[in-house]
Amino acid sequence: MFSEQSLVTRLIWISLLFSIAESLVLGRWSLAFIAAATLGLSMTPLYVARWMHVRVPPSFMAAVVLFVWGTIFLGEVFDFYNRYWWWDIVMHGGSAIGFGLIGTVLVLIMFQGDRYAAPPIAIAFFAYCFAVSIGASWEVFEFSMDQLFGTNMQKSGLRDTMGDLIVDHVGAILGASAGFAYLKGQERGGLTRMIDDFVKRNPRFFKKLKDWQHKHDDTQG
Repeated sequence: MFSEQSLVTRLIWISLLFSIAESLVLGRWSLAFIAAATLGLSMTPLYVARWMHVRVPPSFMAAVVLFVWGTIFLGEVFDFYNRYWWWDIVMHGGSAIGFGLIGTVLVLIMFQGDRYAAPPIAIAFFAYCFAVSIGASWEVFEFSMDQLFGTNMQKSGLRDTMGDLIVDHVGAILGASAGFAYLKGQERGGLTRMIDDFVKRNPRFFKKLKDWQHKHDDTQG
């Protein structure tokens, strides 16, 4: 499981383990807890995937680990949100792109990979809506935490929330556009390669995709 992951993923996990050990030695219990929580959350998708018998591509896993590490550990412990004005934009935009890709994959799983089951633009629109709804739900969570526990997750309030939602929309469009390109048979690397990698690693969810690929190859030939 560990050896299959990308170098970035392994380096982040090792750094978190080192932070946990150092914090325990120095008696910095809160930092040790946050580092352990970050490590646990970043590894959760692997165990969920194993339970569901799903093979998660290393590229997907690296994206998840980077997001969790950047949001919780760097964002909160090292105060990146206040030190760098663009950090929140990167985190929200990156997560929206990721959820756009996940939305595309979920629809393909529902249709067993049948690209003819629905127009690519309709599937891309669903992926876009899925990503935006996740972003909106996170804003509701931030508001609830601020109101119930007196935290300051919304920072500047309405301006911060609207800025986050705008970034979520832009990221969702990018992720859904990559899904649209994939559905149109334009696998050109980058984000489309991540979708293609997931499909190839989990063929049992995409049984009808092979028929489409054969027909597509015959047409090209």
